[in-house]
Amino acid sequence: MKILFAASEAVPFAASGGLADVIGSLPKEICAKGHDCRVVMPLYKQIPQKYCEKMKFVRNITVDVSWRKQYCGIYMLKHDGVTYYFIDNNLYFGRDGLYGFYDECERFVFFDKAVLEMLKNIDFMPDIINCNDWQTALIPVYYQIYYKYQRKYGNIKSVITIHNIEYQGSYGKEILSDVMGIPMYNSNLLEYDGNVNMLKGAIETADRILTVSPSYAWEILDPWYAHGLDRILVTRQYKLKGILNGIDTKIYNPENDSLIKSNYSAEDISGKEKCRKELCTELGLDYDEHAVVGIITRLVRHKGIDLIRCVFDDMINMGIKFAVLGSGEKMYEDFFLEMAARYPRRVSVHTGFDSELAHRIYSGADMFLMPSQSEPCGLAQMIAMRYGTIPIVRETGGLRDTVRDNGGVNGNGFTFKTYNANDMLDAVKRAKRDYDDKEKWNQLVERAMKCDYSWSASADMYIETYKELTETE
Repeated sequence: MKILFAASEAVPFAASGGLADVIGSLPKEICAKGHDCRVVMPLYKQIPQKYCEKMKFVRNITVDVSWRKQYCGIYMLKHDGVTYYFIDNNLYFGRDGLYGFYDECERFVFFDKAVLEMLKNIDFMPDIINCNDWQTALIPVYYQIYYKYQRKYGNIKSVITIHNIEYQGSYGKEILSDVMGIPMYNSNLLEYDGNVNMLKGAIETADRILTVSPSYAWEILDPWYAHGLDRILVTRQYKLKGILNGIDTKIYNPENDSLIKSNYSAEDISGKEKCRKELCTELGLDYDEHAVVGIITRLVRHKGIDLIRCVFDDMINMGIKFAVLGSGEKMYEDFFLEMAARYPRRVSVHTGFDSELAHRIYSGADMFLMPSQSEPCGLAQMIAMRYGTIPIVRETGGLRDTVRDNGGVNGNGFTFKTYNANDMLDAVKRAKRDYDDKEKWNQLVERAMKCDYSWSASADMYIETYKELTETE
């Protein structure tokens, strides 16, 4: 099969979140299984020069953005066995940052149209286009309206993967003709709650709707999680399927990770204690018998930071120490910085993101706290388990699908159900109780490290989904 992933970011070229990790890993795994899987993304200003120098210019074309005609350059680069295409337009993508601009809608309208126009100008026509989030949601819409019956385009099937339904690309109706160039008689594809909703358009027109975990697929049918899209999803749930994301087990491998103090494995976890000691020394934490809890996250409300705030002093009084890495809303950053000042040998906080420090926290912490209000998939809990750091999570989305409570059979972490600070605190207390029993804790660490969250199984499920679509003809 020939598959094209369309996405707004990808590791190692440009990244702001988990989407980039997925696009940097999943196509590579699909290629390894014998399929021709390629990726298209914008040519951002901040793509490292070392990659730009290796890109090959394919050709330039003109793309219609409603009444405008815009330049579009097409570049190509082979990286890790995957062919990447880059859509160039300095007006839209030659900026400092990936998102958050006044003309966000127009930027990705251009990109989506350019992806489809590109296909007639390269030597690759996919069987499947896998779109990702609202930034690429107009591709199946444009395909249905303008390209489906054009010569060369054949019968391309489209898939939309929802990584986070909170972000939908919702704008006023005036953009339909002035920016999108979509006729009024097709406006029903995009109109929703009095606005134009790009993700809704993809839900209507794509052949399959995927989410990044099985639990998230049924959660988004509930108004609590769906951010207003539950009504349309309920009517289209026959298209809906959840496939759990994986992690790159080559990058995150405690057996040969050069960024950590000492390497170790599930068969010999002795090196983890050396990592723990080194982390405490580096962060200025007391190195003693009390557990170190790692927190690596965006400091925003839906990550459950409010629960941590409510019972933070209680956890400190239990003897727990914290290694915090992340950035986000100022009130949450200020809270953790205040705690670091109040408990200088018990709390370490680094705002921003440092990938090397993240590896050292994953390897050196004993537990990993992730009490999310919602979590479509979550990668951090899987990475933590890979390093034998036991997750404490709320049962939502991908956290529910990956972490089994240690009170049951084959537990690999600790979970709580309701979004309640005391329930979270109870899970922390249970974790501490087991941590104090070193033999029991080491068995738990070994079990967690043996969990397989590689991309291989996920790639098989994606391929199965693609085959279902192409074989229905």
